[in-house]
Amino acid sequence: MRCCFIPRQWRFPSVIWTLLVLELPFTVANLALFGIASPNLYRTILWAEGGRLGLNSDPSTVLYAAANYRPVKIPVVWSNFNTQYNLVIGVLCMFFYLIKCTGWFLHVLWPIFSLPVHAALLALWAVSIRVQTAPDTIDPNRTNNGAPWYITKNCGIASSGTIKQYCMQAKASFAVSVIMLGLYAIHILLALFSLIRPTSNARTAHEAKLATKRAEKEKWAHLAASPSDNEMTAEQRWQHAWELQQLPRTPGTAGGMKSPMTPRTQAFGALDGSSPQQAHGWYAPGATGLGVNHGHANTNGYGHGHEEIQEENEYVPDRRTGNAY
Repeated sequence: MRCCFIPRQWRFPSVIWTLLVLELPFTVANLALFGIASPNLYRTILWAEGGRLGLNSDPSTVLYAAANYRPVKIPVVWSNFNTQYNLVIGVLCMFFYLIKCTGWFLHVLWPIFSLPVHAALLALWAVSIRVQTAPDTIDPNRTNNGAPWYITKNCGIASSGTIKQYCMQAKASFAVSVIMLGLYAIHILLALFSLIRPTSNARTAHEAKLATKRAEKEKWAHLAASPSDNEMTAEQRWQHAWELQQLPRTPGTAGGMKSPMTPRTQAFGALDGSSPQQAHGWYAPGATGLGVNHGHANTNGYGHGHEEIQEENEYVPDRRTGNAY
């Protein structure tokens, strides 16, 4: 059974590169068109022109309704929200475009990241197109249940050249919005296809990664199952004890646990007028005045009045000859 994983490679990277190249001019055009139209360059003019042609309500309809104490809401297609909303999402799209290009060049624009980003942008542009094509039904005599006249009609029906230019600009704004929606839809389809049907190279790399992890897991399981120090066999314990016996002893501890000679012991020995060998019982060849003898009292000044010390199984050097016996 084929295991599921999240691939990081695109199925058609050349198509993604082409989409990124095409997205830049349309993003800039969207910013320019809605930036020029903001806040209200031609929206009310086109509204009034449509009312004159009988294709939608008129701005005076809102005034008459307010004067008769039956106020009506301005249709969203002629409201300020239409222009400002498209301007804001144009800035937002430019921001994400810069992020996407940076991620593409750094090879981190993976399908799993591209999918939610473009899905969110697609939703924003879907709302934009809905707002631009909202109906106008506040005037019962001039009801428009579809897109405004500057989208569905030819701009040649305008009464003046200026209004005709405004009509063409508004039509271009709507066309750019539709193109942006299409680009993001293609991004989403490619991301889904790359996630559902990864490339053979991505599948091979994932299988190799799984094999490596499996080998490491088996290695650690084998090490955990091997006998530890507390589970050694009799032969292993004997070998370990024999190795410990071969270690060199600490200087000055032969025949019993005595302190070794260190620079500190030499300093304290010099202060109390005795040698380090006398103060700490360190037996060394040629040492004198130790107060240690085999059956004879020590007549040296350092050992005067001391009891005889019997040492068993200890090699004590003769203070006269220096030979051990």
